[in-house]
Amino acid sequence: MKDVTQLTEGWSLRHGEELLDARVPGCVHTDLLAAGAIPDPFLARNETDVAWVGRRAWTYVRRLGHDSGHERTDLVFEGLDTAAYLTLAGRPLGTTRNMHRTYRFDVTGRTGELEVRFASAYDEAAAVRAVTGERPNVYPEPSQYIRKMACNFGWDWGPTLVTAGIWRPVRLEHWSTARLAEVRPQVTVAEGTGRVEVRLRVERTERGRDRRLRVTAQTAGVRAEAELTGDETVLSLDVPDPRLWWPRGYGEQPLYDLGLTLSDDSGPLDTWHRRIGFRTIELDRSADEHGTGFTLVVNGVRVFARGVNWIPDDAFPSRIAPERYRTRLTQAADAGVDLVRVWGGGIYEDEAFYDACDELGLMVWQDFLFACAAYPEEQPLRGEIEAEARDNVVRLMPHPSLALWNGNNENLWGFRDWDWEGPLAGDSWGEGYYLGLLPRIVAELDPTRPYTAGSPWSGSWDHHPNDPAHGTHHSWEVWNRQDYAEYRATVPRFVAEFGWQAPPALATLRRALPGEPLAPGSPGMLHHQKAEDGNGKLNRGVARHFPLPEDDFDRWHYLTQLVQARAVAAGVEHWRSHWPVCAGTVVWQLNDCWPVTSWAAIDGDGRPKPLYHELRRVYADRLLTLCPDPGGLVLAAVNQAATPWRPAVTLRRVDADGTTLAEAVVEPAADPRSVARVPVPGHLVPDPRTGREFLVADAGEAPRPGGAGSGEGLRALHFPVPDKDFAYPSPRYDVTLEPVPGPGDRVDVVVSAQTLVRDLLLQPDRLGPAAVCDRGRQTLLPGERARIRVEGCGPVAVDAVEAALFCVDLG
Repeated sequence: MKDVTQLTEGWSLRHGEELLDARVPGCVHTDLLAAGAIPDPFLARNETDVAWVGRRAWTYVRRLGHDSGHERTDLVFEGLDTAAYLTLAGRPLGTTRNMHRTYRFDVTGRTGELEVRFASAYDEAAAVRAVTGERPNVYPEPSQYIRKMACNFGWDWGPTLVTAGIWRPVRLEHWSTARLAEVRPQVTVAEGTGRVEVRLRVERTERGRDRRLRVTAQTAGVRAEAELTGDETVLSLDVPDPRLWWPRGYGEQPLYDLGLTLSDDSGPLDTWHRRIGFRTIELDRSADEHGTGFTLVVNGVRVFARGVNWIPDDAFPSRIAPERYRTRLTQAADAGVDLVRVWGGGIYEDEAFYDACDELGLMVWQDFLFACAAYPEEQPLRGEIEAEARDNVVRLMPHPSLALWNGNNENLWGFRDWDWEGPLAGDSWGEGYYLGLLPRIVAELDPTRPYTAGSPWSGSWDHHPNDPAHGTHHSWEVWNRQDYAEYRATVPRFVAEFGWQAPPALATLRRALPGEPLAPGSPGMLHHQKAEDGNGKLNRGVARHFPLPEDDFDRWHYLTQLVQARAVAAGVEHWRSHWPVCAGTVVWQLNDCWPVTSWAAIDGDGRPKPLYHELRRVYADRLLTLCPDPGGLVLAAVNQAATPWRPAVTLRRVDADGTTLAEAVVEPAADPRSVARVPVPGHLVPDPRTGREFLVADAGEAPRPGGAGSGEGLRALHFPVPDKDFAYPSPRYDVTLEPVPGPGDRVDVVVSAQTLVRDLLLQPDRLGPAAVCDRGRQTLLPGERARIRVEGCGPVAVDAVEAALFCVDLG
């Protein structure tokens, strides 16, 4: 039977004349940081002080010895970052040039000092560029010439920290006769029967070349067996009436163990185990009167995808433990998310990521790793890219959460709109990968899943790649140039990227910028703002709605976070209200890889921004929204639940002083997985000329005057004029604290409004770095109460809570 020895201990990193202790998996930066040789690059402006690390060659060493009675010993690296030359006892072992592949070297009978010498990624990229010629890139870095995490070279939310190292596990595998070299389970469901076709390939030793082998497969109580005379075979298992795997919100996520055993007459030789799920996944790209659709269909049910874009959760991915994946993805699920797009400038994530998605019901949209650049299609890159794609399709395909393969991020769009055609002058740029190589690989290895050539992509060159009427669309004009109200100008078929920036939590800023007086334009704040004219866009976004605070950082911080939440909500509410024409929104982005001002809902220290709580509201199964449409104001009842929804919605036209000017009850009828749209009666539409009127829509237990009602109902608001043009009263409210019995450090903050209080927000980290609360912005009418539960703050006084509360205040 094969046995495995993990090689996590005993590694050293050569640093000049020193040998530093090295952690494997890890990288040069984390080892230097642990040794005190560099400052923390996430703090202050240290990133620039450690830039030299990425431009040097580095060597990892370890004594390799093994005593095995097996015929063969393989040294297996799950990830080497990136261009490496390996020697064992001074003799060549092999070379690598791809961060995203697994490498296997035969070291049978060989011992001695193992050296893994990493070239500078810059040097490797320059050598490839000299062969292929120049290609355009959105960023002035050589990411397209090396198969490495592109955002290592910096992005408009990420630091330039170019890593090297043994970033995934390394092991010795000792085996005899044969081993399971590749296993591909293709899982389908038809007419109530689940079928698992297990396609496998074995590798044999010389002595095992003519040996008769036997393989058995078992899942859900069904067993299949086959004899191998060659190196490949297929086993089929038919499972009657399997429980289906569903995205969260649509059903449960049952998982079945699938196990394989390879044997010969002497007994078992090798085993393989994964968890699978039975479901069908299709992508409906049918043409209709609105253009070309892009709708995911799971088990025959059409799904509006409530998505987020995922970037590597740390600029040093080797630090992301399974528990951290679980935490971050659980946060996504708790926010109502049912789809996570793994963006093409990062990595194919660890198994722990996909395991968590399997269990949480999070569909995974997996990009192949190409982003925002023209990629040469010549050697040595082409062979690497094919091997990388095959490696990762085979590795990831057992996961039922994996729903879609996507060829690239924005490169088809870039070719058309970013002035690439002239400089390319006919040179290759990646089209052959996205429209040729990659779809062929997916069709060959993983035919049960759909593939799309890119994001955005209209489906063919017959339409502009980012045409909102066809396929996937990236909506960035709004953030870059317009007010967020302009999200309502179009109804794309599927919004695969859109977003709005905001700074991270105050506690995150204080940790990242120690000792710096915080101001929007302070040196550290500007260093941790990577977007082009990022602060200018933030300020213009605020100024369209509020007087821009000149010298009040706390107010600026609140308003930028508020506008981020409002902007994303405006897009999601509008697009969800137009289901099934629009079939999904994927917010840019869920997470950050370091402390930075960005589009993320959860900042680089793992703290939720107000946007996170807004996602919980707008991604809930049931959403009430007031939508300004060209034909007039519309109330939309969005029902993604499996049961009908017939809410009695109270519409009130209200004056700024809280007086109800007109009132009516409407009852939209939303069938399961549908939207009911009801015109707002004319006498209830606020008159913008007064600058005092707004509309409130309440369904369920909304926070009514006098404090009656739990506040757990649904509320929608419509203010017809920008905040700076509305006659807000000076906000007045009372704050009381109510300790919460039971385990944990919890307190309820109860806010009682005396006036209209717009967008009340508690920033819990101001009460303590570990404090969290259960909700984001809320608007209260006079006499209403809000209850906010805070955990992890320790003992607090009312005045501290009052200092952590913000609301719209134009006084």
